[in-house]
Amino acid sequence: MKDNEPTKETRETLVYSVPEAGRLLSLSRATAYSLASQGTLPTIRLGRRLVVPRKALEELLQSVSKPKDPAKIKG
Repeated sequence: MKDNEPTKETRETLVYSVPEAGRLLSLSRATAYSLASQGTLPTIRLGRRLVVPRKALEELLQSVSKPKDPAKIKG
């Protein structure tokens, strides 16, 4: 297994570090932190740690993968 591949433990955790979330999304560490600072990648601060809640990440992915409302599509 490569170092940058998520492990089973990583997939089952409640929160991910920003680099872990980036790896799950196939993003570089720098891009993950950039998206976190922009608010695109949902984060919370736990003490000094900046983490990405698994549930928020799942909801983010579901919200962008939902099909568009056919009534709103002009064709």
